[in-house]
Amino acid sequence: MKKDRSIQSNQLRAPIAEAMQAYARDGALAFHTPGHKQGLGAHPLLKKLITDEGLREEVSLMEELDDLHEPTMCIREAQQLAADLYGADEAYFMINGTSGAIHTMLMAALRPGDTVLVPRNAHRSMIGGIILVGAKPVFIQPEIDERLGIAMGLRLSEIKKAIAVHPEAKALALVYPTYYGVTVDLQAIADELHAHNMLLLVDEAHGPHLKFSEALPLQAIDAGADMAAQSTHKIVGSMTQTSMLLVKGPRVNEERVRQAASLLQSTSPNQLLLASLDIARLQLAEEGTEKVSRAVRLAEKLRQDINRIDGLWSFGADYLQTEGASGLDLTKVTVSLRQLGISGPQAEEILRHEYKIQCELSDAYNLLFIISYADTEHETAVLLAAFKELAACYKGKEQFSVPAAMPAVPVLGMTPRAAFFADYEQVPFAEAAGRIAAEQLMFYPPGIPILAPGDRIDQSSLSYIRAMQKLGLKVVGPQDTNLKTLKVVKES
Repeated sequence: MKKDRSIQSNQLRAPIAEAMQAYARDGALAFHTPGHKQGLGAHPLLKKLITDEGLREEVSLMEELDDLHEPTMCIREAQQLAADLYGADEAYFMINGTSGAIHTMLMAALRPGDTVLVPRNAHRSMIGGIILVGAKPVFIQPEIDERLGIAMGLRLSEIKKAIAVHPEAKALALVYPTYYGVTVDLQAIADELHAHNMLLLVDEAHGPHLKFSEALPLQAIDAGADMAAQSTHKIVGSMTQTSMLLVKGPRVNEERVRQAASLLQSTSPNQLLLASLDIARLQLAEEGTEKVSRAVRLAEKLRQDINRIDGLWSFGADYLQTEGASGLDLTKVTVSLRQLGISGPQAEEILRHEYKIQCELSDAYNLLFIISYADTEHETAVLLAAFKELAACYKGKEQFSVPAAMPAVPVLGMTPRAAFFADYEQVPFAEAAGRIAAEQLMFYPPGIPILAPGDRIDQSSLSYIRAMQKLGLKVVGPQDTNLKTLKVVKES
């Protein structure tokens, strides 16, 4: 889709919201969807959830409200304003989350049978996109930090090795930043890929704010990514389920992107969701730099204060000096609890029920907190006070340790798509080693698959899964969430 530069970028407008208000004011009698007829028949509980004005504006597909699939008016203008703000050629509004944006990105860039390089710590939506496309993944092991017990980023040296072995690969689908905010030298990776005529596709779910502070790593598009999927709702100000797909450069077939986005999104998009994306962009244009910079300052002070508490540790940018971990989104505050002798899930439960504080996620050793543009000194002070009390209660215990190490990348027994559609059977969990997985298995959040369809299951993966299950992490993906059995490809 070529940009229509006759529409002047005016970042201090919200075209979709304006069009919705105008339609509601026009007073046309509604003989169209949705069934609540602009709030006329809405249940009182729905009216409490959504204002009367919101219900009046909750219509779609009217002429003046444009069409997400063939935008020519307010949606087109709003998307162009977003592209201009982020420095992209195009921005596509997504109403089925960043998962939908990632699926769109992969379907636009790849064809059935294409090889794509993928870090093993990719989100489950990446595996889903590969299944939809019918691509062949080549998984690359990210750098593992043993002290934290988490996967970091991909080493450029490992990417170069994968390219040498798989010169036929069409793209690298990368996670940047990781859920924990860790980044790598994305510009160097982009240069390497482009020199081999490959695309750089980025899951930038946790990076829609990077553009708005010089203290943060470069956003993916500015670092050379061809496409980047951002969760506008996760970090900045749109409603849950809304995201953007940014496109830049001559290597991307924009018509394929448009077709994929249309294929994968609802033909009846919720106008409130679209308007929230438009308004989030407006808010960033108005005060994004000021608010994101404040979040950075709050997070850095919180990190410093936590590190003064005996038994707690929150790593900063100075800790990340390796090839697979060279930068940090400072607004992500990861707190290691190992020295307190308790697990991440234990600490999460204590904070949630005794202190009414909810973290973003817990893993075996850590809690992750997101400090966003919405936070103030009050919120971080409450969190810090809770940590001081928590540390005082548990200080002096033995260091906590998990008996199972994070498993290496499994061998691919068949493509994820072939495994997804194959006949399957349930086998006892303990007997699954050596079989080919027919389902995904992960702990959520962060939603990174330990097993994916097509993986040859090994004993180290089974041991790690059992260890994480015993810690109380939430099992997501398998048919049997109690993990008495696993779904595997039926042997002929």
